[in-house]
Order: sequence, then C-alpha cells, then structure tokens
Amino acid sequence: MTDINFYHLTARPLEWALPKLLEKSLQAEARAVVMASSEERVATLNAHLWSYDPDSWLPHGSEKDGHAADQPVWLTTEDENPNGARFLFLTDGATSARVGTFERVFELFDGRNDEAVAAARARWKEYKDAGHTLAYWRQTDAGGWEKAG
Repeated sequence: MTDINFYHLTARPLEWALPKLLEKSLQAEARAVVMASSEERVATLNAHLWSYDPDSWLPHGSEKDGHAADQPVWLTTEDENPNGARFLFLTDGATSARVGTFERVFELFDGRNDEAVAAARARWKEYKDAGHTLAYWRQTDAGGWEKAG
C-alpha cells in the first residue's frame, strides 16, 4: 500500500513548504508529480519554484514547458504521471484516483481554511478504509514539521 502523509499548513503557506519537501524528494532520488487545482495555480507554482531561493535550483516543468519525461518534478492539474514519479504531491484540494500507484503521497492542506481541513479529514478516512499507511504532520511555528497522532 501507499504511504500517505498529511501536511497541515498552519504557520507557513504552501509556497514555503512545497519547495522544501520537493528538495528532500529529489535528494532521495525520487521524481515527483505536483497536482494543483487550476492552470493558474500551476503557473504560479512553476514561477515560484524557479525563484523561491536564489541559492537553490529545483528542476521542474509543466505542460507549458513540455518534455514531461525529462522533468524530475512535474506540475499539473491532470491525474497523470508522465515523468515516472514515485511521489505525488496533492495541493489546493486536488485529488487523484491513482494514489495507489505511487510509493508516497503528500497531502498538503491549509489548516486555516475550514473547508480544506474538512476535505482532508474525509480523504484521511477514505485512504484509511482503503488500507493505506497514513501519517499526520503538524507544522510548527517555525515552519518545521512534527509527527502527531
């Protein structure tokens, strides 16, 4: 079964947390797919990943960039895996029917949004009922992570 990790964003936004988690994924030699809820969000994340840290380089692309198979990180709104990723990042409430085909799934949700929290709880129950291995990570005030539950 797939390891599914919920990341409850409370202190820092997705734009801060996502690059750090993607960096760790690449250090583990794991390709990633990042699903967002809209093309506008994909474009925003695409631009942000090039500029979030002037001392860092996080190779990635989207449909606009092309060459999906060559991209270590693929940004999309589609439920796809064109780069052979082992890790799936679900953001902004995006959902996938393919979670079982990934080694690890990261559910990142805004803890300051009641609808996002309720949706994450519903997905937790669905994943648990399907037999996946679940973990919950709470964001600390400094933006780090502590495992809870």
